Amino acid sequence: MAVCGDAGCPGGAFPLLSITTAAIGAVCGSFAGAPLAVAAPADLALRAANNGFVLLSAALVLLMTPALALFYAGFVRSRNVLNTMVMSFAAMAVVSVIWVLYGYSLVFAPGVGPLAPFIGGLQWAGLSNWSASWGEGQLSQGAVAFFQLTFAIITPALVSGAVVERINFPAWLAFLVLWSSCVYLPLAHMVWGPGGLLGADGLGALDFAGGLVVEMASGIAAAVAVAMVGRRRHYPQQVSPPHNVSFILLGAGLLWFGWFGFNGGSGLVAGNLASLACLNTNSAAAAAALIWMLLEGQQRGKPTAVGLATGAVAGMVAITPAAGYVSPLAALAIGASAALVCGFAVQLKHNWRLDDSLDVLPVHGVAGLLGTLLTGVFCLKSLNPAGADGLIRGQVQQLWIQFQACCFTILWVGIGTYVVLQVIRSLLPLRVTDLQEQQGMDIHAHGEEAYNGEFTG
Repeated sequence: MAVCGDAGCPGGAFPLLSITTAAIGAVCGSFAGAPLAVAAPADLALRAANNGFVLLSAALVLLMTPALALFYAGFVRSRNVLNTMVMSFAAMAVVSVIWVLYGYSLVFAPGVGPLAPFIGGLQWAGLSNWSASWGEGQLSQGAVAFFQLTFAIITPALVSGAVVERINFPAWLAFLVLWSSCVYLPLAHMVWGPGGLLGADGLGALDFAGGLVVEMASGIAAAVAVAMVGRRRHYPQQVSPPHNVSFILLGAGLLWFGWFGFNGGSGLVAGNLASLACLNTNSAAAAAALIWMLLEGQQRGKPTAVGLATGAVAGMVAITPAAGYVSPLAALAIGASAALVCGFAVQLKHNWRLDDSLDVLPVHGVAGLLGTLLTGVFCLKSLNPAGADGLIRGQVQQLWIQFQACCFTILWVGIGTYVVLQVIRSLLPLRVTDLQEQQGMDIHAHGEEAYNGEFTG
């Protein structure tokens, strides 16, 4: 373990003190017969910078869950605003506790025996290793744990958008516990954990910031949840328009802002890779928003604010697995492709009468699938030596690997979500009654109203 890998190391703030300490340590070590291994001041500064960068990125990603709550709340009827937002905030509470108790350990601790490719061990339960070094000592485990916690929070929160306005709140809390523990944690280990089945130590799938782990997982879980919870009472005969488009735009803007931490921070280093990921994130979002507006203008005569926001989110979802592996030009192509494909998927959802209330499957699931596959097309090892060359360089192997990882994720999450919801259904009602749904989830679940009766939508 490094002498000091934390951002709060005195050497980071007082270089002279660090140099003096190093000199004293070297002298004392020589008298003992073995010189002490003391990090150079430059190394200490680099560690402090990287830790600070990861902690800042974590704060940005944590902001994305309240932003998601605001984004989702704008779409629902006014009598369901609070419940929609509380489902996201509940994810922050429930998953944070799980993450400290055993979640981080099961994802990132080395696994044991034949289960090692599927799940980590419990040796880091309680985050007992929070002060240890990560990797080669540039980061503390605590910084990485906090950063990865924010991903674990937002993934089930995304699922809520598919079943808002009718899922029973106690059932939702049970879903957060069981789904996060039994579906998300193993999948995250398989993609990002040491010795994981799908990641660098296994199949070799590339997922820079969560195309498989976050986006596809939430989209597939949403589809299964919709099938099991059922449609809203009056869907599709009666579909209410968004009650507050301003919420949607503000939420999308905050998501766009937070996504720079989501993708930029996933390299865990403040440098060129983070710059590339941030630039790619913005490029894909802009391209998707532009194409979505142009399509709406052609089809409906006017581009809508909701379409602009939805397009931007679809672009950011699609670039998520590819952000640190592709060029900015490729990011534009990925964003534009996401707008075309996700726009078609949204229309297909309506045609199939699938009551995925806030388009979690067609936006997050489909864009996550698209982005993961296109990573295998556009990835360049010259941009990221930890990546691979894709189809654009004549290498079809990585695209095949990405396809296999997508298929496995669909099966893992689909079956796992079905089992989790069946267990919950045997213990609790999955949805509220027709009368409770008509009264509104805010009053039924929380005894509160967002607007104190001012609006009746």
